[in-house]
Order: sequence, then C-alpha cells, then structure tokens
Amino acid sequence: MTTITFAKAINHGLRKALEQSPKVLLMGEDIGALGGVFRVTDGLQKDFGQERVVDTPLAESGIVGTAIGLAMRGYRPVCEIQFDGFIFPAFDQITTQLAKMHYRSQGRLTLPVVIRVPYGGGIGAVEHHSESPEALFAHTAGLRVISPSSPAEAFTMIQQAIASPDPVLFFEPKGRYWEKGDVDLDAAVGAPHPALDTAKVLRAGTDLTLVAYGPTVQTALKAAETAAAEGTSIEVIDLRTLSPLDTATVAASVRRTGRCVVVHEAPVLYGTGAEVAARITEDCFFHLEAPVLRVGGFHTPYPVAKIEHDYLPGLDRVLDAVDRSLAF
Repeated sequence: MTTITFAKAINHGLRKALEQSPKVLLMGEDIGALGGVFRVTDGLQKDFGQERVVDTPLAESGIVGTAIGLAMRGYRPVCEIQFDGFIFPAFDQITTQLAKMHYRSQGRLTLPVVIRVPYGGGIGAVEHHSESPEALFAHTAGLRVISPSSPAEAFTMIQQAIASPDPVLFFEPKGRYWEKGDVDLDAAVGAPHPALDTAKVLRAGTDLTLVAYGPTVQTALKAAETAAAEGTSIEVIDLRTLSPLDTATVAASVRRTGRCVVVHEAPVLYGTGAEVAARITEDCFFHLEAPVLRVGGFHTPYPVAKIEHDYLPGLDRVLDAVDRSLAF
C-alpha cells in the first residue's frame, strides 16, 4: 500500500491506462505542460508525449465533439473539464450525441469516452467553479455517472471507466483532492467489472441507513462515528455509481434498519436523493419506520466563498436529519 492524495491516485490510474493501451489518450485545457489546474495530470505529457496528452483550446464543446469522433475511430479518449461549471458548453454534445449514438446505431457503435469533471464545493472558488450538475447527466439515458469517494476508489474506478465500452461521466470531488489514503498501486484492474455499478457498505449499522457519494461520504462516516458515541448505530453506504443506481444494496440495508437518510452536496430539489428516496419507498415501504429524508444544498445558485460552508451539508445538518428520522 502507498499513501497518496486523491488527485495523485487519479494520476496513477490514468498512467496505468495509458501504459496498457496506445488507444487511450487524454484531452483538456492546460492538462499537458501545466498538469491541469489541480495537477491531476502532472507529468503525463512529459512521459507519454503531446499526441497522447493533448492541450486543447478553451472550447468544451469542441473537446467532447472531437472525443466522440476519436471514439468512433477506435480510440479511448479521456476528457478533462477544468471545472464543473464549464461543462455546460459541452452539454449538447454529451446529451444529444455521446449519450445516444449507441442506441441510434442499434448497438453497432460504441463510444468509450470518459469525461472527468472536478465538481462540488469547499475550495473557496469564484462563481461557476463549485457546481454539482451530476443529476442532469444521471437523468440522461445512455451515460454512466460515477463518483469515487477515496483515493483507493479513484485509482480503481478511473481505470474501470476507461475500460468500459460506454460513455462515462467521472465526477471527482475536488474538495477531497488533497486528502490522503492507502492505495494498492499494483492492483490489477481488467476489463469492465460489475463493481463499477455497485454501491458499497462502508460501515455496518442497525438503526439507520445513511447514503452518500463523492464529497459527502466522509461527512457521513463522521456522522456515524459521532452518533455511535451517543448509542446510535448507523450503516453508511457509498453509492459510487449514480447511473445505473444500485438500489438493491441500499434496499437490503433499509430493510434491516427501517430508516434512511440520503446526503449530497447538490440541491435537494430534484437531486439524486429524490430518486433514491422514491425507489426505497417503493421497494421498502412495509419495512420503513420513517420517511426517507434528504440532506443537501439549498435551491439557490452556489454562494460566494465566505458562506459556502453554510450552504454545504455539514455534520450538524446530517445529524439533525438522523435525529428527525429516529424521532418518528
């Protein structure tokens, strides 16, 4: 095991993918000589050359459109969108072309394109740099949407995403880029694996199921630890994949605990938590002791840096939802 940051884990995963196949190439703004604004691609252009780690113009629609063409010619492009709020110029290419080409061609064409999206808040950024647009893409049929929550998951899941025959939106919680964790850099990651589509139980519990993904997983684990000191046993599930959604793992947990709280940074209204709540209510209705509760951002534009921590779902808001659920 090697202890590295979340960002470095993605770097190592990209490096392994580049080493394993000459068809893998990286594209994005400032990802080459600079190594990306978060240095996630640091050193890769130096080692693999400008034809495989490509500095692109500032044109997100052009980046994704070019990647679609490359994928149709047999390549496996990995695009970096510099910040979450900059993905919208490419929204049309992603939702009307990338997501639909396999269906439109009746399965004859596959587009193994990965789009890396640093997302979420917590870094004190300016406007358009702290968005959480994952639900927009999870709502679009034809796209896989995944989000790792730890360096080990990031290292494995980026390689699985690149190996997948499907287009993948890879949402990276940039507020966690500098957190460290143990990673097995020698672990073999082969072709697409069912684990890419499965949620994971990170902590067992009996009183309530707490569901999170990406940046809020660590918050959920802290909430479970705090609640344990007060005698409440919380089971924590990391969704890992938003589309397809692994309802079975969550439902199995809720049938045992009888309660569920879903946490994410994105606004609660029409968010991923709403889909989880609806499915769990349908599948576990006779096991629920309380309604499924959601904790997330408010239905406002992301605020200025000085008050972003009031906007983000922190430990107190998660524990408040836990208390409300247990009170039923």
